[in-house]
Amino acid sequence: MPEFREQTPREAWESEKLAVLSKKIDELQLRIEGTPLESALDKLAEELESKGLKFRPKTYLSDEWGCPEGVPVIGIPFYLADERLKRLEDEFSEDLEDDRLTMMYLRHEAGHAFNYAYRLYQSEEWHTVFGPYSRPYVEDYSSNPFSKKFVKHIPGWYAQKHPDEDFAETFAVWLTPGSDWREKYKGHGALPKLEYVDRTMASIGRTPPAVDVDAPPDEELGTVTVKEHYERRDEHEGIAAQIAGYADGDLRELFGPANEEDGAAAWADSKHRAIVKQVAYWTGARQPVVLSMAKHLIVRLTEMKLSMPAGGEEEAIVRFTAFVTTLASNWVRSGKFIEL
Repeated sequence: MPEFREQTPREAWESEKLAVLSKKIDELQLRIEGTPLESALDKLAEELESKGLKFRPKTYLSDEWGCPEGVPVIGIPFYLADERLKRLEDEFSEDLEDDRLTMMYLRHEAGHAFNYAYRLYQSEEWHTVFGPYSRPYVEDYSSNPFSKKFVKHIPGWYAQKHPDEDFAETFAVWLTPGSDWREKYKGHGALPKLEYVDRTMASIGRTPPAVDVDAPPDEELGTVTVKEHYERRDEHEGIAAQIAGYADGDLRELFGPANEEDGAAAWADSKHRAIVKQVAYWTGARQPVVLSMAKHLIVRLTEMKLSMPAGGEEEAIVRFTAFVTTLASNWVRSGKFIEL
């Protein structure tokens, strides 16, 4: 009779993960009530109340953060309603929202909701301050991290993406307790935008919204399994195919000659999370794109068995970060990592 061995915590999690991945999302019976999300929404309501605002956007669980165009509701990623899903998300994206970032996203989406609820985007003043609402909306956009014309809030220089995002980010900064926006943005081109929000929200106050909904939209989450959801989001295969082995020569210059220790790959894997986060922040490249690119480079380092450079870890961190930053900047500018 085989001896019973209790599962390690890691083994137990792997078993539970497989079970969760196989389930359809609606089978998980996810709810906002009774989770940390409920406390976050209570905090958002308190912040709106402190600004004298009556309107409270309705919320629902979605596949991502969002506010459907023209509809004043807030979609919240479903994985934030379950601790197992939060762990899965962190393993997949390496970018799980903590409490602080969750509040930042809620304030941002509340900005969209107020814009739509009061149809602010239809006014001439809104267009003068933020630009034409009809401007084409693109997922990947060039940004200037040093521009003083826009506020800085959620990662990705989102205010520079579209006038609607500019308003939402400006609203979020204005709403954030203790942001001291008048002092922080004094002399910046973003200050008139903040003053517009301050002035407009004061005029809205307790006024009922022009647009509201009785209930948030029914999100078709239940038609896919958790595994299928993550497969749809995975960009690694396409990015790996684009880079392929074209960066191999550069990687050989960055690191030491091949040996059996495979030191470069192990080092890069241990550092990539922090590098990816900073590169995405400063280049404006989407973090999933930078993550997939970095992971592909680590695969190439593994296959080539490259060693650490002669200068050791200090030299490696400078070289590898600069290289990843250059590739990400190329992608933001041209949609390609490497020009062939």
